[in-house]
Amino acid sequence: MAALPRLPTLVIACPGSFLHRRSFAFTEVDYSIRRRKARSSAVTCSASRGPSSSEISSTAKIRSEVLSPFRTVRMFFYIAFIASGSLGGFIALSQLVGALANPSRAAEVTDILKDLAIDVARLSREEFLSNLKLRVDERRIVPLSAFRGIARLVILAGPASFIQDSFKLSEPFSDSLLERGILVVPFVTDGGSPQFEFEEKEETKDVDSKRKRLWQLAPVYAAEWSEWLDEQKKLAKVSPESPVYLSLRMDGRVRGSGVGYPPWNAFVAQLPPVKGIWTGLLDGMDGRVL
Repeated sequence: MAALPRLPTLVIACPGSFLHRRSFAFTEVDYSIRRRKARSSAVTCSASRGPSSSEISSTAKIRSEVLSPFRTVRMFFYIAFIASGSLGGFIALSQLVGALANPSRAAEVTDILKDLAIDVARLSREEFLSNLKLRVDERRIVPLSAFRGIARLVILAGPASFIQDSFKLSEPFSDSLLERGILVVPFVTDGGSPQFEFEEKEETKDVDSKRKRLWQLAPVYAAEWSEWLDEQKKLAKVSPESPVYLSLRMDGRVRGSGVGYPPWNAFVAQLPPVKGIWTGLLDGMDGRVL
């Protein structure tokens, strides 16, 4: 730990170090940025002569900025995007009050109420989605919102055969999908168990590792997932039995959806890689919200 005081110098001398931060974020699904306090306490308990909690916290902050120096700015934009829905509702509410107070605007009340209901419903759906739980590994279960600013999630919902076919169809695009920060969330609706086959050969070790990372997430609390998906299908006038996909933006909101297999090639063509000099600042600017 003697080298810790030199870390700030590293940040100043190497401003381009963030060019490689994303490869770490996806290989380890790193939550140290969001769970610094939990990690700090774990280190304190396991080391008899370790640094103080304040030193660890400071080190974690420095480390997070080295890995993702634009994260604070980026999260400001995400919060602003989410707040825009609340602002729309507030404006609609203000218009409603004005219309009710002015008899000459009585005809506008119906339209204002419709807009207000749409804004409230959208916020409710987004909040419900952000609280759905995902299993990262055997020890970690996190809300979907934990991936905000980290990954573009693609949710698949359908029978086991649909999930398995989607897995096979994604194989040629594995590298490109990971480069774009995509992680797949497969939700099986028929109680089946799709078989994700990996060759487990030395020559395919790297490929298998990437495929496992791409498909590492698993939904938990199936009833809550089913409730949210059923509502999405109802709004889109899709039959409850239809297999569907939903792609999320980096800010966690729905970017696109459809019936059938996800267009892996279209994701690669439309979404920018999460590496590059402008990535940290412009992440999430990847399509309108549905």
